[in-house]
Amino acid sequence: MATDCEAWLNANPIEADDLSDSFISGEEDNAGLVVNKNIKNEINGNWLSSSSNSIHEARLKAKAKRRLRKNSSRDSGRGDSLSDNGDVIRGTSVAPTSPKSKLLDRKSRLGKGRGLPKKGGAGGKGVWGRSGEVYGLEVVDQRDPNYDEAQENCVYETVVPPLEEKDFQKTVTPIVQEYFEHGDTNEVAELLAGLNLGTTRSEVPSLAVSLALEAKASHRELTSTLLADLYGSVLSHSDMENSFDKLLQQLPDLVLDTPGAPQLVGQFIARAVSDNILSKSYIEGYKGRVDCQYTRASLDRAAVLLKMSRGGLRIDNQWGAGGGQRPVIQLMKEVNLLLKEYILSGDIKEAERCLRDLEVPHFHHQFVYEAIVLVLESKGEKTLRMVLQLLKSLSASSVITVDQMRRGFERVYMDIAEINIDVPRAYYILEQFVDKSFIMGIIDVKLRDLCPCRGRKRFVSEGDGGVVKLESY
Repeated sequence: MATDCEAWLNANPIEADDLSDSFISGEEDNAGLVVNKNIKNEINGNWLSSSSNSIHEARLKAKAKRRLRKNSSRDSGRGDSLSDNGDVIRGTSVAPTSPKSKLLDRKSRLGKGRGLPKKGGAGGKGVWGRSGEVYGLEVVDQRDPNYDEAQENCVYETVVPPLEEKDFQKTVTPIVQEYFEHGDTNEVAELLAGLNLGTTRSEVPSLAVSLALEAKASHRELTSTLLADLYGSVLSHSDMENSFDKLLQQLPDLVLDTPGAPQLVGQFIARAVSDNILSKSYIEGYKGRVDCQYTRASLDRAAVLLKMSRGGLRIDNQWGAGGGQRPVIQLMKEVNLLLKEYILSGDIKEAERCLRDLEVPHFHHQFVYEAIVLVLESKGEKTLRMVLQLLKSLSASSVITVDQMRRGFERVYMDIAEINIDVPRAYYILEQFVDKSFIMGIIDVKLRDLCPCRGRKRFVSEGDGGVVKLESY
């Protein structure tokens, strides 16, 4: 084959100029270029003819076209084009190599596909799928090498470890102390139910009673109410009995901090029996086998209260309710009873203690009002002197604040007209009481000057001929 081609070329020789003419003419038809065949060019120090120059230009054009096609597949629509002479014309768009253009471009970088966003816009970091897409139940693949048939019907639950004895007091004590503030037994029941008490469940009542022994009477009432509400839902009958058994054993230690602990524990036991938390045979079970004197005193106190309850005593309210929980009428009765007991005994410290136990500092103005009215309705100087001493002591010890004292006196000033109907000498006695209160430092000058006074009534009229009137005040 090669021998035939060589023989043909020897028979038909072709000039170089004819070859260049044919090549250049073809290029002229395609690109419209006019090349001077007689011009010699020099490239890299070599002189080239017009035909060699045309071949070099054609190679450059082909290389530029390939580069343009490659870039257009990556950054289509950028406005790049190739002019007739092979120069690349840039459009007004951003350069394809710009970092900003790559950041905003959501099209494929692989040169494949239709240039649409990946996964229909649901792809990207931190994306779980399209908005509004609902996933179905995941079907377990039994051909999975990690597949375990025993785990198909497993039910997973949160397991709370049991509370240890060393952590019991630190965990439950804040719950009981917070309960003394809000008084919501349901919240305490929910908190205790969330704890895995385990064997420490029976220590809840004993801890609550121990904290109540050092608290106020209202807190003891709240503790009795808490035990009644926790019984059945959180604590069982055996838990209650074990807890009170532990309290009776701890009495020698409790007496060191609270000397009246035996009587108080006896009251808690009587209240528990009354609320059906403990059985009626609980106290009888200790007869004949008690050696501790404090335990014996506590059981005797409970037995006495239970016998009195059969005669009409209400054990369910033996502690008394807190000041803010009692009705106003009941508070007024207790204030009047306190004043009458003070007038009979004259014990200022006992009266002060009883007033503190009422736990109604916002209601002390009623105490001042009732004390002054008691002076106005009394006969003789003894009641006036005793009330002045009591108010002086309560004011000096800040049991009754200045605001409550002022409010009590102002209430008497407002009602003196009605009081005078029943007590004709009310104005005169009130003036004496106010003056002595100012002298003793119970009230200030402004409160003394606000005291009302009735105008003096003439006993002898000018038109009556000097006859003395029968009516006098």
